[in-house]
Amino acid sequence: MRVTRSEFEPKLLTVWREGYGLGQLRRDAVAGLTVAIVALPLAMALAIASGAAPEKGLYTAIIAGFLISALGGSRVQIGGPTGAFIPVVFVVIERHGYDGLVLATLMAGVMLLFAGWARLGALMRYVPQPVVTGFTAGIAVIIFSSQLRDLFGLQMAAVPAEFGPKLVALWQASPTINLSALGLALTCIGVIVALRTWAPKWPAFLIAVLVGTLAANLIDLPVETIGSRFGELPGTMPTIAMPMVSLERLRTLLPDAFTIAFLAGIESLLSAVVADGMTGRRHRSNAELVAQGSANIASALFGGLPATGAIARTATNVRAGAQTPVAGMLHALFVLIFMLALAPMLSYVPLAALAAVLVIVAWGMSEMERFKHLLRAPVGDRALLLVTFVLTVTVDLTVAIEVGVVMAALLFMHRMANTVEVESHSSATDGEDDDQDMRVRLPPDVEAFRITGPLFFGATSHLEDALRSFRDTGYPKVFILRTRLMPMVDASGVNTLEVFTAQLRKAGTLLILSGLQAQPQRVLARMGMTEKPGELVFARDFEHALAMAQAHLQRPTPRRTST
Repeated sequence: MRVTRSEFEPKLLTVWREGYGLGQLRRDAVAGLTVAIVALPLAMALAIASGAAPEKGLYTAIIAGFLISALGGSRVQIGGPTGAFIPVVFVVIERHGYDGLVLATLMAGVMLLFAGWARLGALMRYVPQPVVTGFTAGIAVIIFSSQLRDLFGLQMAAVPAEFGPKLVALWQASPTINLSALGLALTCIGVIVALRTWAPKWPAFLIAVLVGTLAANLIDLPVETIGSRFGELPGTMPTIAMPMVSLERLRTLLPDAFTIAFLAGIESLLSAVVADGMTGRRHRSNAELVAQGSANIASALFGGLPATGAIARTATNVRAGAQTPVAGMLHALFVLIFMLALAPMLSYVPLAALAAVLVIVAWGMSEMERFKHLLRAPVGDRALLLVTFVLTVTVDLTVAIEVGVVMAALLFMHRMANTVEVESHSSATDGEDDDQDMRVRLPPDVEAFRITGPLFFGATSHLEDALRSFRDTGYPKVFILRTRLMPMVDASGVNTLEVFTAQLRKAGTLLILSGLQAQPQRVLARMGMTEKPGELVFARDFEHALAMAQAHLQRPTPRRTST
C-alpha cells in the first residue's frame, strides 16, 4: 500500500491550506475557553487520583493538550490526562516513583510514534467491544474506589494500589470518617447532577468545585484541601528534566509502557471516532498516533502525566462550536493562563469536591447501559467482557488487556473455524447449478467435495476429516476439490493441501482444484504448489473439472512391464 502525504499530515495544516478566517477563530476561542473551564478542575482531580501532585495534571493538559491538537489527525480532538490512566499511573508511581512514570511515558510515546509510522492506526480499531467495555468499566470501579478516602474524609497515611488491600485499608480507616467532607462531596455531586439535568450547557464540574470551595472556606469546614496536602501550586511551568535511564529500568518498565501506549492509542482513536460522528468528518488515525506519541514524550519531559484523547472534553469542544484544531490549542493556552493567574487560590479547593468530580467521571466511564447490553450477547462475548472486567479490577490492567485480546483472538478463530465447511456432494447443493444432488453429475470413480470459507490453521481439520472418510470405502480415481467459495488460504492451509495431495498420490488419485480465487492462487504459486500432470491440476470451474476428470478416466492405464 502506498503511503500518501495526507496520511500523516496534521489537520492543522489542512485547515491552514483551506483558509482560516476571523469567524473561525472566534468560534474556536469560545470552544477552547469552554473546554478549559471543564479541564481545569478535572486535570487536578485526575492527577491527585493517580497519586501525583495536582500541578502534574495541569502540565499535561497544557503541553500534551496543545501538541495533540496541533499535530493530530482530528480537527476537534482534545487531549490531556484521562481516567483510563489512573490505575496504571498510580501503580507505576507506587512501585517505581514519579521518575519511573516519566521513563515509562517516554517509552510509550516512542511506541506510539512507531505505531503511527507503521500505519497501525486501523489495526488498533480491531480490539473487540467486550474487551474495551470490560476494562473501561473496571477502570471506573478502580477510580471510584480510589476516591473513597477523600469522599469520606478518611484519615489514612497511604492507600494501597491493589483493589483487595485497598478495600481492607479503607474499612479499617472507616472510624475516622469526616461527615463534613462527606456532606460537601454529596453536595457537589448533587450540583453536578442538577446542572447536567437542567442546565447542560453550564460547566458543571467547575461550578461544583467553586460551590464546594466557597462553602468549605466561608463556613470554615474541617476538610482537607489541595494546599493542606500538597502545598501551594507553582505559578510557573517546569523545565525539561530527563529521567534516569538504564537497560534494567527499561526492561522493568516495558509492560507498563506498553499498557500506557495501548490505552493512549485506543482511547484517542475512540475519541476521534466519536468526534467524526458528531462532525461528519473523518480523522487520520496514523497522524493521530504520531501526535499522541509526540505529546506523551513532551508531557513526560516537562513533568506531566500520560495523555490521550479525552472523549468527554472532545464532545464538549464540538458542542461548544469548535471548527478546527485551533480550539484545542487555545484550550491548552487558557488552562496555562488559569494556572498562572489562579495558582494561589487553587490551593483552597477541597479534596472532597475533586473526589465528587471523579465519582461522576467514574459513573460515566462505567458505561452501565452498554455493559448490560453486552451481557445479552453470545456466551463467548459475555465471558470476554466479564473476564476483562474482573482482571482489570482485581489483578492488573496490563494482564486484563493481554488476556482479553488473546481470548478475543481465540474466540474469533473458533467462530471462523465453525463457519468453514468441507462438504461431499452427496449431501450438498450449490448455487451454480439447479441440481439438488451433485453426485448424479459425477462419473463413476470420481468424488467431489466443496470448501466453504477460508482454509486457515483453525479449519484445516475439516479437510483432514474429509480424507479420512475414504480409508474404509477406498479412494476414487479422481478427486475434485471445489474452492470457488474459499476466499483465502494461509500457510497451514497450504501445508494441509500438500499432505492431502501426497496421500491421494499414493493411492493413485488425481486431485483437481476447481475455481481457485485470486488469493489462494497467489499463495499456492508462491509456496511452490503447482500443477503436476497425473497428480494435481487446476480447473477454471466445476464444468471444466468434470471434463478433465472424464479425460483422465478415458486414458489407458499404463501396464507394468515384468523385469
